[in-house]
Amino acid sequence: MNARPTFTIDLAEEFPHLNRAPIVEAVIHWRARSGKALDREKLLEQLKTKLPDYPNVQSQQKVELEAQFGPEGAAQAQRARWHGFRFESTDQRYIAQFTRNGFVFSRVSPYEDWDRFAAEAKRLWRIHLELAEPSEIERLGVRFINRIVPVDLGNLDEILTLPPESPGGLALPIAEFLHRSLFEVPGHAYRVHVIQTSQPPTPPENAPGLIIDIDVFTTTTTELDDAVIDERLGEMRWLKNKAFYAVLKNQMIERFKEAE
Repeated sequence: MNARPTFTIDLAEEFPHLNRAPIVEAVIHWRARSGKALDREKLLEQLKTKLPDYPNVQSQQKVELEAQFGPEGAAQAQRARWHGFRFESTDQRYIAQFTRNGFVFSRVSPYEDWDRFAAEAKRLWRIHLELAEPSEIERLGVRFINRIVPVDLGNLDEILTLPPESPGGLALPIAEFLHRSLFEVPGHAYRVHVIQTSQPPTPPENAPGLIIDIDVFTTTTTELDDAVIDERLGEMRWLKNKAFYAVLKNQMIERFKEAE
């Protein structure tokens, strides 16, 4: 029986710099359940003390559904439960979510660069680690959401390497589409989830858009070790970049290289 091939992750590979990268949100997600009971008010006070540069705070609720069965049939009840806190930086570009189940860090447009984004994410992750005391990282993920606008859905073959097509014998124009793929990474504990979908006209452009959503995540637990986390983040970033440049035509990549 032939051994399964191993996919090579080449961290020395360089990707083109895009002056006009279409990134609308970048996310790093640590799923790491709290190792102790969290007191809502105490946690809020601690986070506010440690995050003076994140003054905008919201409490997050998680809605739970309960089903009860009786002689008259089934009945459903909703219950809202405190889940965590959402902190937003002064410029509203960075968003940090500290929850019972982990930590999520986001950067919204305009995206700066990986080094600054990842450094800030890891700084706040260490705060979550200190306060929540998780025992392990169940899932680590890197997700980048890209939006290209305006696009002509009739000319997607000029943008995508694998554009959607109408079935043979049914030459009809595409009004909207959704393409979802989930890839294994042989020899590595990662999966790559790629979504390509049309977006209806929205302000301010009021023109159809194209969403390319790339989510790379681990399939095994990760140690609470900075070196291990850095290695995994580096590999997942490479996989994210590889997927992005693989789904777009070279002429579109060249467009994003142009000066602002």
